[in-house]
Amino acid sequence: MKVLIELPTWLGDCVMATPAIENIVNFSNDVEITFISSFVSIEAMKYHPKVAKTVILDKKYGVLYKSSKSLGYFDEFFSFRSSVRSKFMKFFISAKNKYQFDKSKYNVGHQVEKYNNFVNNSLNINSTPGKLLLYTNSKLKTQNSKLPLLGINPGASYGSAKRWYPKEFAKVASELSSQYDIVIFGGPSEKDIAMDIEKSLIEKGVNNYQNLAGKTTIPELIDRISKLDLFITGDSGPIHVAAAFQIPTVTIFGPTKDDETSQWMNDKSIIVKKNLDCQPCMKRTCPLQHHDCMNLIKAVDVLSAVKTFN
Repeated sequence: MKVLIELPTWLGDCVMATPAIENIVNFSNDVEITFISSFVSIEAMKYHPKVAKTVILDKKYGVLYKSSKSLGYFDEFFSFRSSVRSKFMKFFISAKNKYQFDKSKYNVGHQVEKYNNFVNNSLNINSTPGKLLLYTNSKLKTQNSKLPLLGINPGASYGSAKRWYPKEFAKVASELSSQYDIVIFGGPSEKDIAMDIEKSLIEKGVNNYQNLAGKTTIPELIDRISKLDLFITGDSGPIHVAAAFQIPTVTIFGPTKDDETSQWMNDKSIIVKKNLDCQPCMKRTCPLQHHDCMNLIKAVDVLSAVKTFN
């Protein structure tokens, strides 16, 4: 069975779609997959054992049209996106059956369940979503680290409202630096916040850290997260990477819905949040201009959560 799958655009959503994708794979004995999506999602999924081809999509409608027509014929097409562009592309895809995720229809439950319900309804099956699943092509040498590894991930591409403060991250990292070697993660747009943390660590006399913000490819990011002993992060894509590898994780939640985007099936997962009346607002910046959902969370709250793993 030849299957074309349009992955979600964002890293976190892409990882949360993996249980549904595995249920597509398990639907037939012989599946050959072509993935189409953003550069980030393709990089995350290109090592899947059933992948025959990957295509990075261009946003321009003219290019999308040409890409759609050149992909060939498929038995099944699944789009995990509900955008107008995806609807446009779906029209020109050549496939026996075509299915598209509709976020207005699948609006209850965890995002993993929403994606899995979409696949169940498309294929008329009753599968349950398993654990998140990522494949790596590990070429990284095991770090010669004397201590366990703590990863901290301060960024959030969604917007500033989801970001906890660099000084608080640095307090946590400093407090744990005698027990862990520290790795700071972040994308190219998060170099500044990572540098702020690095400066604070230097001021505190901490030198057993690496600042990898903007320095890793997506496969390298996945590989490095898979080797962590503890992960402290905001609500962003890498939390789902950590969940796929069952990494003990403390996630700091502010304006977003933790019942929809918290780690899926990770027994070693703790959420830190304040449960304010204004949460979750789902805004990219604080509409009340106080940012209390993050402002009121202090390093001691996160350190207290870390202690529960011991």
